[in-house]
Amino acid sequence: MITVTIPKEFSNVAQLVAVPPFVYEDYAAIQKKVRNAKTFVATVADKKAIARARANFKKGNFVRLQDL
Repeated sequence: MITVTIPKEFSNVAQLVAVPPFVYEDYAAIQKKVRNAKTFVATVADKKAIARARANFKKGNFVRLQDL
C-alpha cells in the first residue's frame, strides 16, 4: 500500500486530486501552451465594425448562409 502525506496547508482544501506524474506533466505542458498563446486584441476600427454589424443584425439587415 502507498502512503501519501498531505501537508497541513491543504487541510482546508475541499477537493484534492492525486494523479500520476505523466498525467500532470501533460496537463502542465498544455497549460504552458495556452498561457503562451497570442490572443486577438481588437483595434478601434474592429470595435466600430463589430458595433455596426450588431446594429445591422438588430435591424434584421443580414443574409443567412442558406440564402447564399
